[in-house]
Amino acid sequence: MIRRPVAWVVAVVLFAEAFGVAALNWFLGVVVDRQDMSLAGLDPHMMSVSSKIGGIAFGLYFALCGLVALLVALRDRPPAGFGRVLLISAAVVHALLGAFTWGLVGWPAFLFMVLVLALIVLLLMTYDRPAEPADATPAGGKSGDGSPVTSPPAPTTP
Repeated sequence: MIRRPVAWVVAVVLFAEAFGVAALNWFLGVVVDRQDMSLAGLDPHMMSVSSKIGGIAFGLYFALCGLVALLVALRDRPPAGFGRVLLISAAVVHALLGAFTWGLVGWPAFLFMVLVLALIVLLLMTYDRPAEPADATPAGGKSGDGSPVTSPPAPTTP
């Protein structure tokens, strides 16, 4: 099936993206610190530190999302609870980043963001199970109250 390979690919991509985002923001913080320039009166050191902290925070966020995808790949079970919420939020983040990168960076970055978004959505959808009806009976032919299951009456015509 396609579920486990997709989960593995999503995990690898999110771990690589976590490292890339953290490294890029750290590099930008170093550049801002070395230029020693102010932007609208802001402290350059504070801008450098905030860029580094933001890079580490987003890197850890993407790494946590990659860990959820890795656990999905290892267990071959759908993400549940907080892990599902993390993957959905990562999909939303990639959709927003894709919209921003189209105008600011260009179409190759947009295609990468859309590809990661599609992989995350594919991961979430391949593990999606159809919901059981509330009145479904368990295997064995007995309903929850212990009475035997009977078939519904046949339709009659007037």
